[in-house]
Amino acid sequence: MTNDMAMQLKGYGVTTAQILYRMPDHQQFLQAYIWQHYDLAPDFPEMKSFLKFWQEKLDGPIHSVRYVHRRLISATEWRALKGEFILN
Repeated sequence: MTNDMAMQLKGYGVTTAQILYRMPDHQQFLQAYIWQHYDLAPDFPEMKSFLKFWQEKLDGPIHSVRYVHRRLISATEWRALKGEFILN
């Protein structure tokens, strides 16, 4: 089983965040950055960790963050099937 599938079965879903930040040399301009990762709603530990890293290590101050989250599969939707299709 792939790592992605294992994470989805543990409840992780895809989180996409649009981060608007001020350019370090020109504070009046906003720049957009798109971040996407598997994360757990509603606490979003991966996104919070990334935003903490941004604030501690990068120069461009964050203006705002908009995000969406979608679980792709849940444990109740997963079931193992055995079968075979034979095509001519």
